[in-house]
Amino acid sequence: MSAPAPVSGETRLHRAITGPALFLFILGDVLGAGVYALVGKVAAEVGGAVWVPLLVALGFALLTAASYAELVTKYPKAGGAAVFAERAFGSPLLSFLVGFCMLAAGVTSAAGLSLAFSGDYLGAFLDTPTVPTALVFLLLVALLNARGIRESLGANAVMTVVEVCGLLFVVILAARFVLSGQGEPSRVLEFTPGVSPAFAVLGAALIAFYSFVGFEVSANVAEEVKDVQRVYPRALFGALLAAGLVYMGVGMAATAVLSPQRLGDSSAPLLDVVRATGYAVPDGLFAVVALVAVANGALLTMIMSSRLAYGMADHGLLPEPLTRVLPRRRTPWVAIIATTLLAMLLTVTGTLAALAETVVLLLLFVFISSNVAVLMLRKDTVPHPHFRTPTFLPVLAIGSCLLLLSQQSAGTWLRAGLLLGLGVGLYALSRWHRGRVSGA
Repeated sequence: MSAPAPVSGETRLHRAITGPALFLFILGDVLGAGVYALVGKVAAEVGGAVWVPLLVALGFALLTAASYAELVTKYPKAGGAAVFAERAFGSPLLSFLVGFCMLAAGVTSAAGLSLAFSGDYLGAFLDTPTVPTALVFLLLVALLNARGIRESLGANAVMTVVEVCGLLFVVILAARFVLSGQGEPSRVLEFTPGVSPAFAVLGAALIAFYSFVGFEVSANVAEEVKDVQRVYPRALFGALLAAGLVYMGVGMAATAVLSPQRLGDSSAPLLDVVRATGYAVPDGLFAVVALVAVANGALLTMIMSSRLAYGMADHGLLPEPLTRVLPRRRTPWVAIIATTLLAMLLTVTGTLAALAETVVLLLLFVFISSNVAVLMLRKDTVPHPHFRTPTFLPVLAIGSCLLLLSQQSAGTWLRAGLLLGLGVGLYALSRWHRGRVSGA
């Protein structure tokens, strides 16, 4: 990596994000909702050795993160993967598809989180049917979104601390439980009987990878980071490594206390782990922490998705009505309604694990694009020093993405294909409408 130096060029945005703030921003995007809901699904795939696919997924995430570190520090004014694709490939359609994959992944993730919210964590307080409750939850998120919710870095830091404390709480309780002579710590080295460990780990890593996505969103705040060349790589890699350590600790704790089968059957696996230790911890206390983590993730995801839809429509890439805003609130109400209805539709199409796999599939296309862009833009020089990843890392990252793509089920490909087909149709409709307006 080259020595840090001031970034050339001016920016209209205030460079107010420090290294610690960026670290917490990325950690907050990565941590929380995924592991709270999916550690049981990973255990059902791999057995007791949950930490192994989590470690593999962390390695895959770090490979692609290295490409983001180069692209963001090289083009600190860029707006994320879609802009990287436009600069590297010069294809408006390809750039649109990368951006729409991000949009579709966000909406699908919110649908999955709505199912996680309405499962056993909420069941600690209310006995309600899962899917109808998930739909009501998405409606409430939409109403909050329409009011103009703004999440400051300070609020994000507080939420991140709450989420980390909840996960560390699970690890500490499980450690006390095991040290008192209870539980079965040997399970952390056991794989599902009758299944090749390599195939089991790879299949589980596909689900576990969902718990590490979110770091790519940090590319959108690059222009607001102080000393981005030095700060961004440190914050990015540091946040991913911190999340990985916490996740692996949670995975070991969960399977040392409960069997993989019991974890896999639960939609609130960490709550069941806390219950199984027998310590006098009120169900409601930990359930609230988990619900806050999931709800916050869903709200932030839907805010991002609706704004991305609005921005793409404002650039003529999606139909013009998506640019309409409420007169007083100045929030994109049509985009909010459209993304919420799509999330509601996705909620009834599959399970939490299936939706998580769809998110991963969509983001894998985005990651492949970014990793290829790094290699194609190597000849493009910039006037300031920047992070440079070794060439073999983007190549390995592309290979890891292709490997994970090969593990996707037909149903996941169908769901993602329908979403991309919708995107292409909307793109064609927008181009046709713009052609008619310009020709009028």
